[in-house]
Amino acid sequence: MENHFTIRGKDYLKGEKQLEELTGSRYLQSFIITKLVYFLMSNLSEKYQVLTNEVGLQFKDKGWRAADIAILETEKLKGIEKNNKYLNVPPKVVIEIDTKAELEDIKDSLGYFYKKTDELLTFGVERVIWIFTDSEKIMIAEKLENWQLLSWSKEIELIEGIKVELASLIDLE
Repeated sequence: MENHFTIRGKDYLKGEKQLEELTGSRYLQSFIITKLVYFLMSNLSEKYQVLTNEVGLQFKDKGWRAADIAILETEKLKGIEKNNKYLNVPPKVVIEIDTKAELEDIKDSLGYFYKKTDELLTFGVERVIWIFTDSEKIMIAEKLENWQLLSWSKEIELIEGIKVELASLIDLE
């Protein structure tokens, strides 16, 4: 018997759903997002806004992506109506924790991460940070820069002088 997630995965394969529509967050993903948002809100100035909960980003070509955490400059949000539409303003930083999609049926699952990252960078996001829970690795991508792959125990810069060591933040050691 097919379960809800199997049926929805088939919807993706048929082109009827996007990957972000398929599943919810697992405990560790949610825990990391919560810790990072609290950390960011405690350390960022009012120059920035932190948005979460799969905030939708609308590209100029009518494509879209969702972000686990988006850090935007407050100034760029001035004049934007608070409504139920996707944002068409690129965040300065997007932080993704895994993906909520089930990728086992996709031949090139790394291709999904690379494609989403490239789309976000092309949209105008300056830094995309992927946190992978299974491998305990962090990928940092910036346009026209070499992408980095680091362990959770390495300190990373989230945005302009705000640094964190993920393993310590989530108290895994």
